Amino acid sequence: MPPIRLAIVGFGKIARDQHVPAIATTPGIALTAIASHDGGLEGIPYFKTLDHLLSEGPQIDAVALCTPPQVRRAQAEVALAAGKHVLLEKPPGATVSEIAPLVAQAQRAGRTLFATWHSRFAPAVEPARAFLAERTLRAVTIAWKEDVRIWHPGQAWIWEPGGLGVFDPGINALSILTEILPRPIFLTRAELAFPANRAAPIAADLDFSDTNGLAIHAEFDFRQTGPQSWDILVETADGVLVLSKGGAELAHDGKKLVETPEAEYRGIYRRFVELIAGGMSDVDLVPLQHVADAFMLGRRTLVEPFED
Repeated sequence: MPPIRLAIVGFGKIARDQHVPAIATTPGIALTAIASHDGGLEGIPYFKTLDHLLSEGPQIDAVALCTPPQVRRAQAEVALAAGKHVLLEKPPGATVSEIAPLVAQAQRAGRTLFATWHSRFAPAVEPARAFLAERTLRAVTIAWKEDVRIWHPGQAWIWEPGGLGVFDPGINALSILTEILPRPIFLTRAELAFPANRAAPIAADLDFSDTNGLAIHAEFDFRQTGPQSWDILVETADGVLVLSKGGAELAHDGKKLVETPEAEYRGIYRRFVELIAGGMSDVDLVPLQHVADAFMLGRRTLVEPFED
C-alpha cells in the first residue's frame, strides 16, 4: 500500500519538534504538505491556510490539526467534508459537545477521526496500567508543575477561553490517570486560580474519587520555577508506584521499572496508520470532560496579573 499522504495544519513548536520527526520514522505515512501562518519546512509544499491547501495543493489523504483548540472543530469539519482523515492534537477541541458532530460526520464519510492523547503513549503508561490492575489502591497524588514562560512562550491563545490555561498540560496528567486506573473517576472539588488579566487559570487544585472511595489529589501550576514536575504517585497495598517525567519513567518502591527515551508521537502516528487501515475512529473525550467539570464545579480566585 502507498503511504498515507499527510498535511500538517498549524506549524508551531509541537509540530516542528514532535510531529515532523515522528512522521519521518513511522512506516505507512509521509508528510506531503503544510498549511500554517507560522511558515513551513524546506522542501515541503506550503500554504497559508487549510482552504488554500485543499484547493491548490497536492493530493493528500489526511490532515494533522496542530492549531489552537479554538479553531480545530471548524478545520476538522472542512477536512472531513473534503474526504480527508483527521488527527486532532490534544485537547481535541475547545468544548466537549463540539466533537460529537465530527464523530458523526467522520462515520458518514467513512473516514478516520483520531483524538490523540500523546501522553498515553509514554513508555511507562502501559506497564503502570498493568501493575495497578492487580493491586489494591490507597491514594493517588499528582504534581504537574511547569514554568509557562519556558514551555508556552508567546502562546496567547492558551490564556483565552477554550485555551484551557494550566489545563493544557494538566490534561496530559488526566489522560494518563484515566488510562492507568482500573475504575472511572469523578471530580469532587476544584480550586482554580485566575490571573486578574487572563481568561484561563494559571493553577488548579483538584480532588477526584472513584466508586471505591479512592482519594486522588492533583495540583497543576504554571508558576513553577526551578525543577519542573510531571509526576503521578500511586500508593498501593504493595508499595508506591511513581510515574515521572510525564510517563517516561516508572519506579516501584524506588526501583526503576521503566526508563525509556520519549517516543510518544511515534506511537500516535502508528495508531493513526492502524486506524485508517482498519476503517476506524478513536475519540475518547474523558480527559476533556474532567476539565469541563473543573470549570463547572471549581471555585475561582483571582491572583496577581500574569505578564509574558
